[in-house]
Amino acid sequence: MADTVAPLATPAQFSEGPLADLVRDYSTDALMDLLMEATRMLEDYADRRLAPFTDMVETQRADALDIEDALDAYVPLDPTSQLGFSRAQSLGSTLLVRHFWLREFPPRTPEYWAGSLTSVQLLRSFSGVQDVDVTQLQYEPDTGHVRFQLGTFVPPGTTIVSTYSGGYSTVPSSLVRACKFATASLAVAELDPAVQSHDPDDLWSRATQIVGSYARG
Repeated sequence: MADTVAPLATPAQFSEGPLADLVRDYSTDALMDLLMEATRMLEDYADRRLAPFTDMVETQRADALDIEDALDAYVPLDPTSQLGFSRAQSLGSTLLVRHFWLREFPPRTPEYWAGSLTSVQLLRSFSGVQDVDVTQLQYEPDTGHVRFQLGTFVPPGTTIVSTYSGGYSTVPSSLVRACKFATASLAVAELDPAVQSHDPDDLWSRATQIVGSYARG
């Protein structure tokens, strides 16, 4: 398969119990493909990444400054922060964005999630491009929240380009079971002539059901 992913259930896990009979004529590679397909379909249904992913690039617009982060009053600043504050003042604003949220984070059991932030780049509509030292960022993998160091020049409208990894390094048992059921569903659809119809309308209906999560909102 062109799209490879570590499936939420392994071939060995699927082969435990009565569901194994559904794939007894499948090769190991064919079963692995089916498990990966089921994993992607579950991610499409949940509208979030669940299986481990590496160095995913994500862009978003920096906006929605929290009122608690507005620097309207005097706040003691260290020299680095004063430079960023002064730069913002010279451009007519002190309303800098202080944090943002990555789109992928664990919806449940965060203790099994392995999240790491590789890089953050700021593309400003003015004043160029800046690579941010990720060691100076506060990243919370369980919520996807990232906070900039005070003094980082992030005016509203900046494009934040993040590269990060995540996913369940240990798959919760409920997701293993869901993957097994989804894989069994695909296997039954392939094997049972009553289910796997060759009627073109039925095939089109199945195709559009799968691609529905890709439709524009």
